[in-house]
Amino acid sequence: MGATAYADQFSDASKKWLNEEFTKSSLSKEDQMKELAWFTEASKPFRGMSINVVSETITTHEYESKVLAKAFEEITGIKVNHDLIQEGDVVEKLQTQMQSGRSIYDAYINDSDLIGTHFRYGKVVPISDMIKNEAKDLTLPTLDLEDFIGIDFTTGPDGKIYQLPDQQFANLYWFRADWFARADLKKQFKNIYGYELGVPKNWSAYEDIAEFFTKHVKEIDGQPVYGHMDYGKKDPSLGWRFTDAWFSMAGAGDKSLPNGFPVDEWGIRVEGCQPVGSSVERGGATNGPAAVFATTKYVDWLRQYAPPEAQGMTFSEAGPVPAQGGIAQQIFWYTAFTSSMTKEGLPVMNEDGTPKWRMAPSPKGPYWEEGMKLGYQDTGSWTFLKSTPEKNRLAAWLYAQFTVSKTVSLQKTLVGLTPIRESDINSQAMTDVAPKLGGLVEFYRSPARKQWTPTGTNVPDYPKLAQLWWQYIAEAASGESTPQEALDGLAKAQDKVLKRLERSKVQGDCGPKLNPKRDAEYWLSQEGSPKAKLPNEKPPGETVPYEQLLKSWEVSKLD
Repeated sequence: MGATAYADQFSDASKKWLNEEFTKSSLSKEDQMKELAWFTEASKPFRGMSINVVSETITTHEYESKVLAKAFEEITGIKVNHDLIQEGDVVEKLQTQMQSGRSIYDAYINDSDLIGTHFRYGKVVPISDMIKNEAKDLTLPTLDLEDFIGIDFTTGPDGKIYQLPDQQFANLYWFRADWFARADLKKQFKNIYGYELGVPKNWSAYEDIAEFFTKHVKEIDGQPVYGHMDYGKKDPSLGWRFTDAWFSMAGAGDKSLPNGFPVDEWGIRVEGCQPVGSSVERGGATNGPAAVFATTKYVDWLRQYAPPEAQGMTFSEAGPVPAQGGIAQQIFWYTAFTSSMTKEGLPVMNEDGTPKWRMAPSPKGPYWEEGMKLGYQDTGSWTFLKSTPEKNRLAAWLYAQFTVSKTVSLQKTLVGLTPIRESDINSQAMTDVAPKLGGLVEFYRSPARKQWTPTGTNVPDYPKLAQLWWQYIAEAASGESTPQEALDGLAKAQDKVLKRLERSKVQGDCGPKLNPKRDAEYWLSQEGSPKAKLPNEKPPGETVPYEQLLKSWEVSKLD
């Protein structure tokens, strides 16, 4: 086949994909065609290669694996095997490659939660270095890094961008707007609690609403209803339930965005860039009063207000339960479930395709103060390791850019509902689908979005530290330990890992250097985190009408 026929083949493929699949984009058709022509040209040295990449299994990545990998191959001639495995397995494969130096995958879509790990170990090729050096001529001119809403989360303290965001979702408050609007339930709630049934602004109101639906309403249309949903099985996903910012929602960390500084939402304190402790005795907050309060509420609400089977569920088992129609609200709900929650025929959907539910910012715990992060945002990001052969890494870099390019990103966002670009969020296409997505678009266009962030740079070794959490939290969830005992164990275990990292000296100048132990009162009497126990951890409940909340977003502007 001659060069012209080859060029025609790739050009025809580009036209076909634009006409049949990538019909929604923030770019004009002409500019989309230019982007795709760039990929065809840039891929010439790699044509005929096969590359292997991996990500966790969510709707967005299924779309990449089934649709985008095929499109990329037809447009560039590079074959992509895009594997989908469980999130824990992605981290394990990544960790194995980092430790052994043996190339397992050519690229990983790996949570930006590992930013503290990546910038300290020196095993990752920072995206910003790659763009300046070996990938200088292989970087899409229209990549537009400033358009990515999660680029701050993948930037290290050294100012380098370590990973390229591929998808984002937040954990928000979810509630049945149709039930909250019912006059009979509003009246009953006000009679019992003395204030209006609405979106809870604080944990006190959330608890009152949970009690109201579980103990007073009990059933709607003949079906049992519960005022809360969660999960409690001893499983790695129980760790994410907490490391995904549960303590920050209560107010355990320090002020500062994207993460509390010097103490973050894991309770780890840093001085400069060095982690110095997790336990209160070393200036951390993992076992401090705010963390104990948060864990106590988690355990109490799970037992008292969630369906009995929730205690034995994992993250993936509990996720679909609200869609079944018996849950009134959920304080900790991932927007990654939006696409599965909007399917036609579900008990939580209206016949016209609009949802009976809405999402809103999470209520704040009593220790929370203005200027703190309020919740978690998952930012799955393309990650490239130094141990991957350069040619494979560069071919994978082309595929990574393709999956986030403006030509395909809006269509991908409409499928998976995990937006990464400002231009997509503000597009007409998103305005058009907003009424069917229960507040997702409004949230991502709002100033509130800035308070939802991933795990930050205080956590020096995410894989080693994250696996401690589910083991200790499970003790509290099952009643084997009190929340204080479980968190004392966790804080001690985290300090032990920090100490091992300190001794090994493998993390350089930003590696841990533990503070000596001091009396807990010394730290609790200082300003900031760890915070002393409040005399009253249940202030009066406060709610806001959902419509008012939306209006407040409209008048504010993102910085």
